[in-house]
Amino acid sequence: MIQTQRLPAALTPLETAVAALLDGLEPVAPVALPLLEALGCVAAEMPPLKAMPPSDIAAADGFALRARDLVGASSYSPLPLRQLPHWVEAGDPMPEGCDCVIDAACLDQTGPMAEALAEAIPGQGVRRRGGDITEDASVIAVGRRLGPLDLLIARAAGLEKINVRRPRLRLVNIPATSGHTMTAQLILEAAGAAGADVLVISARQRDALSIAETIDASACDVLITIGGSGVGRTDAAITALAARGELVAHGIALQPGRTAAVGRIGNIPVIALPGAPDQALAAWWALVLPVLDRWSGLQPSRKVMLPLARKIASSVGIAEVVLLERSAGAWLPLAVGELSIELIARADAWLLVPGGSEGYAAGTPMDAHMLRDG
Repeated sequence: MIQTQRLPAALTPLETAVAALLDGLEPVAPVALPLLEALGCVAAEMPPLKAMPPSDIAAADGFALRARDLVGASSYSPLPLRQLPHWVEAGDPMPEGCDCVIDAACLDQTGPMAEALAEAIPGQGVRRRGGDITEDASVIAVGRRLGPLDLLIARAAGLEKINVRRPRLRLVNIPATSGHTMTAQLILEAAGAAGADVLVISARQRDALSIAETIDASACDVLITIGGSGVGRTDAAITALAARGELVAHGIALQPGRTAAVGRIGNIPVIALPGAPDQALAAWWALVLPVLDRWSGLQPSRKVMLPLARKIASSVGIAEVVLLERSAGAWLPLAVGELSIELIARADAWLLVPGGSEGYAAGTPMDAHMLRDG
């Protein structure tokens, strides 16, 4: 028999909880990270890039010549060259005065004098200065999460480090009675993918004193606890948070994730996530990501708009997380408010139905947060 979990009597609207978390937050100061460490972080301001390549280079192996010296050359009318041309390989700087590269087969060297067998145009076989990156370009957009292609640009520009905004996240894992750590690992990996610098701490016990010892916001930008946020006898995270700072709300009008809590220690937002994976993930999406996005200066995340393949029915007064699968050019709702691990793994995107909505009719175009590329 499934028992209904007892919840706080009054649930705080999700938008109220988020507003309290974001109040007064500004993007963190940029730091310069090595390129591999910067992957997944949010780009900050950086100086304009230098031209790449810095000079004209050969785009292919061949002979470097001046195009005007080849006018009229053909296999039927070979054109003698006054001197043997320079041989270049792809990536070599172009010799002074040369503006094209021709294939070796376009030159006959069997006789006493080299002969051109084909014409060429200026720039043929040549990668011009600034062909990859123009002078003073700013191709890595501020506020965008850095991916492999951004790092390719940085390497092409000769950069070893790149400026990013990387919020520091302190993750406090409260041990479950069964020793289950799957949720903590899920949130740890999600935090890394969000570009956060994560420090993981485990409380010694589930009691409020042990948890309070680990709730230290002195060296972080956001503090997350996992587990112990419900209303059972051993769920002491809320008591510990109230002892160390300000408890803003316990019980959020969010499904799943209603037993989450939000608070502050000074200017540092604190979010208590439930211990169940689906509830923790929903609260992560709805409560934690807005905080990380604000700290990191992230521009609006990528969304994809597609019509709904079937209607979404939602309860008024509760914001509900919906899992979506892309199917035949539409969003197919997989789950509303109840998220199994199997469906989480299957989903391509998610969206949040506001608490004031009863849902959406089939065919309604919806913007969804992507969970995977492609």
